[in-house]
Amino acid sequence: MKKILLFAMLMTFMSALSYAQSGLLTGQVTDGQKLSLPGAIIKLSPGNIHTISDAYGKFQFLNVPAGSYKLTATYIGYNPFNAEASITAGKVVSLNITMEEATVMGKEVVIMGDRLRGQAKALNVQKNNPNITNIVSADQVGRFPDANIGDAIKRIPGITMQNDQGEARNIIVRGLAPELNSVTLNGDRIPSAEGDNRRVQMDLIPSDMIQTIEVNKTLTPDMDADAIGGSVNLITRAAPNGERISATVSGGYSSIRDKGLYAGSFVYGNRFINNKLGIVLSGSINGNNYGSDNVEAVWKKDDFGNTYIEEQDIRKYDVVRVRRSGAAALDYKFNDKNHISFNAMYNWRDDRENRYKLSYKDIKPVYDANNNITSYTGVINRETKGGIDNNNVKNSRLEEQKVQNYSLRGDHLLGSKVDMDWAISYSTASEFRPNERYIEYEAESISYDKNFGPSDFPLLRPTSNTSLSDYALGAISENTDKTTENELGFKLNFRVPFSLIEDQKGRIRFGARVRLKNKDRQNTYVEYAPTGIVMENLAQAQQQYWDGENWNPSSKYVPGAFASKKYLGNLNLANTAWFEAEDKPDEYLAANFNAKETITAGYVRYDQDFSSKLSMIAGVRLENTSINYEGNLIQDEDNLEGSRTVKNSYLNVLPSVTLKYVPVENLILRAAATTGIARPNYYALTPFVSTALEDNQISAGNPDLKAASATNYDFMGEYYFKSVGLISGGVFYKKINDFIYTYRDENLTTASFAQQFPDLPNAVPAGESWTLIQDRNGESVKVYGFEVALQRQLDFLPGRFLKGFGIYTNYTYTKSKADGIYNEDGDMRTGISLPGTAPHMFNASLSWENKKFSARLSLNYAAAYLDELGGNDFVDRYYDKQVFLDANASYNFLKSLRVFAEVNNITNQPLRYYQGVASQTMQMEYYTTRFNVGLKFDLTK
Repeated sequence: MKKILLFAMLMTFMSALSYAQSGLLTGQVTDGQKLSLPGAIIKLSPGNIHTISDAYGKFQFLNVPAGSYKLTATYIGYNPFNAEASITAGKVVSLNITMEEATVMGKEVVIMGDRLRGQAKALNVQKNNPNITNIVSADQVGRFPDANIGDAIKRIPGITMQNDQGEARNIIVRGLAPELNSVTLNGDRIPSAEGDNRRVQMDLIPSDMIQTIEVNKTLTPDMDADAIGGSVNLITRAAPNGERISATVSGGYSSIRDKGLYAGSFVYGNRFINNKLGIVLSGSINGNNYGSDNVEAVWKKDDFGNTYIEEQDIRKYDVVRVRRSGAAALDYKFNDKNHISFNAMYNWRDDRENRYKLSYKDIKPVYDANNNITSYTGVINRETKGGIDNNNVKNSRLEEQKVQNYSLRGDHLLGSKVDMDWAISYSTASEFRPNERYIEYEAESISYDKNFGPSDFPLLRPTSNTSLSDYALGAISENTDKTTENELGFKLNFRVPFSLIEDQKGRIRFGARVRLKNKDRQNTYVEYAPTGIVMENLAQAQQQYWDGENWNPSSKYVPGAFASKKYLGNLNLANTAWFEAEDKPDEYLAANFNAKETITAGYVRYDQDFSSKLSMIAGVRLENTSINYEGNLIQDEDNLEGSRTVKNSYLNVLPSVTLKYVPVENLILRAAATTGIARPNYYALTPFVSTALEDNQISAGNPDLKAASATNYDFMGEYYFKSVGLISGGVFYKKINDFIYTYRDENLTTASFAQQFPDLPNAVPAGESWTLIQDRNGESVKVYGFEVALQRQLDFLPGRFLKGFGIYTNYTYTKSKADGIYNEDGDMRTGISLPGTAPHMFNASLSWENKKFSARLSLNYAAAYLDELGGNDFVDRYYDKQVFLDANASYNFLKSLRVFAEVNNITNQPLRYYQGVASQTMQMEYYTTRFNVGLKFDLTK
């Protein structure tokens, strides 16, 4: 680090000596509406002097020899811009560029609509980025019927999402699981609100709060390295170049519960103090009253080869989800060389859930003399999930998730040769679940029919007659869970002109970064036994009955009677005359932990043009990770034996090289060899040990886990149509070492336990075997595949009507093979793919647009894939294929006023998991279709 800073000071000094020998040219590229145009190519001639406008349309030329130049700016979908620029030694020249968006096609002039304008911005940035990326602009997002940013991202090539309650939550890039990808906000890593992992909840961020989505599929040395699959950067709105007022209001209908939904957003931006100060304020609110119909099953195979259901749930969810977001961006321009900016975003989601769960549990087969199953026995459990009765929780399970990000950045030109930028950022995420309550009733000695029907829609059928009084009170519990994660970041970057080839552009970038992270989870759990209130059975409780009418999986699934949410919420559990409280450490002690990480990084990046057609980026990044984790030692589930603290430190050296070749205009070939890492999940690293003597089972964290590391090879070809479009294709190969999977050892001896866990040498009795469950590093996995994409306005078709059609489609194929995975017997498994690797992903949309009206039909498909490894192939869990079909349309009544309509999930696609084979349903959860209509006002002056 010291050498990097010393080099920076030296280059600054050298630039001061040569200040009078050259000049600076700065400016900004905008369109006729004063909207910034990112990704524009600006060239000075004579000479191969060129640059690209940044995310906010700004550009700068360093170290330009004094003289007169012809300046040319080009942008897909816009007419070229030409001007004269005179550079004076030791001076700063400012030149703003306004580009015309009319495009001439044959004898007809076609004016771009909002959709094409947004697509043009995205394609220009993607075309001129040095690495392999996919870009989606806010205008494109607005043309898809997507409420949260996760649903918008899933339409990008190579992206699919894992859903939660009908919304896209966890991101999969090129078939690689969420743990192998990263999500940043304006380049700063977003912390996770969930308790045990690093995943960013994409359904937490409204889509209308983001200006641009940037998916980096290859990394450059100046980027954080923890992204093996890819890095998704969400860029927020910057202050506009003039006054902008925008507002959206909408309302709709969620068919699964026949309830309403609503949304609203606003944006105000302007510039003040002679355009030196820019401000943009934005806010969003989105509410949805809906739910889901869910059936789950656990399958088992006995010693005689019979397959049956060991447990089955029928679950009814009622959900009220309210998502709020606020953001502010300010920038101040001191002069042409110095400006600072401040960004803040606050996202807050309240998720209120009531769940009614009917469980057929503890299923045991009854055999005849030939070991054939004749029937089953077990119990029936009826559980209500909710919360206390107050104005905040409202008799529901409240999950309050918050993510905040604050950053201050400075950009400075030191002399004429050194560009320096710095940033300080603070991010925090939290999840708070206060007073979460459960009450359950259970009927024992239940007989079940041997026939549970087809395995894809199975149903255990009780043959015993039961009444409400047969369901005895089981457990009443209340828990409060709280997780927080904070990150404080610092970074400093320098860029100086340096070329090994005369008359060709070259740059050296170098910098340092520090990230200070802290994650803490503190849960509590208490059970209550009634002592002074009559509630021995379900008949004595206030009930709620749910029949199977219109149940999405099938009307044969009848949830039945439960204690009502109001009955549960109004129980005065604090009244010691009515209830006796018992703390249950086995429910939370092993889950609580504290994790501290310090990540320090430094890099050198060298950009060199070899000619006007061939350029290179080469460099190396060093990232050092230091951890300090604390977990609990739990014996026999509820005895706290103490805590364990583990410290560790490791260094990753990460070289990379990227080549870009432009053989002809608008054809770009890219090749890259890069490296990356993926750090283990927090809870997997926590040094907890929990021994359950009754079950002969041990669960443990693994602080010795290594970060997975990967070497990546990519090749991509792209051709950009002048009429705003793209056709591309590419291949990729990744070798991931030390990937992480869940290991099960069914034959752990007391001696080997004592050797692995010296803190608990006498924790388990001798002479017995144990089952150990622990995350471990595998050996290596190979991932390879290809992707193709096509975006095209069909302007070559005859007639004005046909020219209005456009297509957007992409397909990604991914294949993986993992080595070093062991089954429950300690034998190595073969033919295993990396969990989370979706083999096929496909997006397609057909649109039509003219100056007033636009419409789009969108399809999203992902094939089934292995989601989680079990002890053997019979218990492996798979995420089933999914097909989503959405539609939306809008009409401009006035230049600034538009009405729109949206329909989501026309196919009523369920979230489905299966166990071992596709016919064995493990979970099927339905959400049905949502409808939305609204108005959007957008005024730019």
